[in-house]
Amino acid sequence: MRITLWGTRGSLAAAGPDTVVYGGDTSSVEVRATDGAAIVLDAGSGIRKLSAELDGLPRIDILLTHLHMDHIQGLGFFTPLFDDDVEVHVWGPASATQSLEERLARYLSPPLFPVRLRDLANVALHDLAPGHFTVGPFTVSADFVCHPGLTFGYRIAANGATLAYLPDHEPALGVPHFPDSPEWTSGFDLAEGVDVLIHDAQFTDDEYAQRRGWGHSTFSQVAAFAEMAGVGTLVTFHHDPSHDDATLDAITKRFAARANPFSFVPGKAGTTFEL
Repeated sequence: MRITLWGTRGSLAAAGPDTVVYGGDTSSVEVRATDGAAIVLDAGSGIRKLSAELDGLPRIDILLTHLHMDHIQGLGFFTPLFDDDVEVHVWGPASATQSLEERLARYLSPPLFPVRLRDLANVALHDLAPGHFTVGPFTVSADFVCHPGLTFGYRIAANGATLAYLPDHEPALGVPHFPDSPEWTSGFDLAEGVDVLIHDAQFTDDEYAQRRGWGHSTFSQVAAFAEMAGVGTLVTFHHDPSHDDATLDAITKRFAARANPFSFVPGKAGTTFEL
């Protein structure tokens, strides 16, 4: 399995000379099996550049964690949506009030976008409940995680490798002393024992004190979560738009100096993992 980070920024795209190293595009990750089959995790602005890498695939599956704008804003710029020779499947958490199609159409329609979702004949939308399903060679587990609104985390297995993707996640919310026991920790079952965990690390501890309940984690919280889950490699993700490269370099340098029981890789656009 090969994993490539195309968008690593959280909340708002922050492209510019001060975010070149870590990237300014919002969440989008490419996952490839050995046979070339592809899953795309989220459709933030990073998905636009990914489009060119998927030429020739007859089917592409996009798994949305949730429908906040930073995770869907690139969908209308994903060129396979407009290629009748490509079958595009979009998966996302089911709602009790509106279908995934109805919710996405609020963005992919005028006045917010010139093309209507309903006019894209090659696109199939799937309302997901928590559980397990297969997409080609991939086995996917989806479950709700702690973040405002309906939000999934995903665990993906293929070719003997495992990945957990929890880009917007606040497992420490409401816990007096984090981490608590695994059975009461949001996202634990998805992350337990995976080869690679891509996880929200948007805030510093000082920032979190004023942003509790916003749905995001600190570097120290994600370290505790990764250690509890026994992951092989932690990739920090969903960088705050106010954190430039110099700020993230300083934060990640301190983090890397810890005696972590896992490998640590700071999430940078363009990074690829071969599992």
